[in-house]
Amino acid sequence: MGLTLTFLGGAGTVTGSKYLLEDDEHRILVDCGLFQGYKALRLKNWASLPNDPHKISAVLLTHAHLDHSGYLPLLINRGYRGRVFCTAATQDLCGILLPDCGHLAERDADFANRRGFSKHKPALPLYNEEDARRALNYLQPVAFDQMQKIPGSATARFRRAGHILGAASIEVEWHGKRIVFSGDIGRYNDPIMFDPVTPDSADYVLVESTYGNRSHENLDPETALGAIVNRTIARGGTVIIPSFAVGRAQSLLFHFARMKSAGTIRPDLPIFLDSPMAIEASDILGRHPSDHHLTSEESKKLAAVAHYVQTGEESRALTANPMPKVIISASGMATGGRVLHHLEQYVSDSRNAVVFAGFQAGGTRGASMVAGAESIRMHGHDIPVRAEVANLAMLSAHADRSELMRWLKGFQMPPTTLFVVHGEPTASDTLRHDIEQNLAWSVVVPEQGQQVELA
Repeated sequence: MGLTLTFLGGAGTVTGSKYLLEDDEHRILVDCGLFQGYKALRLKNWASLPNDPHKISAVLLTHAHLDHSGYLPLLINRGYRGRVFCTAATQDLCGILLPDCGHLAERDADFANRRGFSKHKPALPLYNEEDARRALNYLQPVAFDQMQKIPGSATARFRRAGHILGAASIEVEWHGKRIVFSGDIGRYNDPIMFDPVTPDSADYVLVESTYGNRSHENLDPETALGAIVNRTIARGGTVIIPSFAVGRAQSLLFHFARMKSAGTIRPDLPIFLDSPMAIEASDILGRHPSDHHLTSEESKKLAAVAHYVQTGEESRALTANPMPKVIISASGMATGGRVLHHLEQYVSDSRNAVVFAGFQAGGTRGASMVAGAESIRMHGHDIPVRAEVANLAMLSAHADRSELMRWLKGFQMPPTTLFVVHGEPTASDTLRHDIEQNLAWSVVVPEQGQQVELA
């Protein structure tokens, strides 16, 4: 019996990862992500899937980031009733990411309605917090390296991918074929996460290409971050760091703890973590000690380095406080959340700095600012950008071009076909060229909606 693979998302873009694997009777959806970035992409979230959710047999999640998990509440709203297999840490992180996404969507819709700047009357959330919490009931944890039976006689095995807590590459074995979905591959020698593991063999492989055309700077992140912080504080400014609440925020706290201990930055410099979700994610890190290699002492220092900002009132007071400081706040691409209010206050003052800490998808405020935009639009207004803007890509949780090649070289023999996904077109095509030139594998860069037969 043959298998068909359809690229429902994560093709031609870094967002919306959804890959449908099916035979004549069963369908397995690997990842269930939201489209983010350009408006044309975000609008795809409102469209129905080309496949009836009632007829999907199982969902497998590589990790908790919303571009891989955030469509789940919609899938369930539209009729999916099967199980969602993921690692235990991914289950815990989805428990904060999905409700937060629903809450922010509700809040943004309400804010747009009250301010009257939405074109939609009324503005509606994609889904609400209650929808998201209902979706959590469908998650079923699976241990790393354990063989998990999937409806339709398939099996799945989750391998460590680095990247963030709980992240996995997934091997699906079905009808005599092994298909590997890379998920997001993390960095090697990361200070917190274990190195990614390459499966030994596969008939077909889907590999991400977020940084398929780029190499991270060979620069110590603490040196780069410390230099920006010190010169900003010296001119009486504040450093705003839009950060992904899961993974990146914890890495930043780790580096700040080390810099304070080493005296690279002032030991008394006020650092604020203004993201309830990032605070919860840091707690979850502590609940999964076998999924990372922080020592107990390092974990304690990470937890103690910043002041935790919980309430909206505390966040507003922080925004209004002129003292030099560092604010780490979600979201990582400045697409929503509390960081927007901080940016609105600080980005027009040249004494301040805005430091991004990883990939900025096209169409996001982060991408615009990194590209040198003179103004950004927030809450219906254009705000001039006069603050120093930097993007420290070496802080990214994504493998770069050479690290992706390192992961691929771990396969003991070439797959029948390698599919390059989860990247902007230039990044995907550059990685395709590298693989063809250096490994002589058969490589395809699929298009959105493309369907292929796995013979």
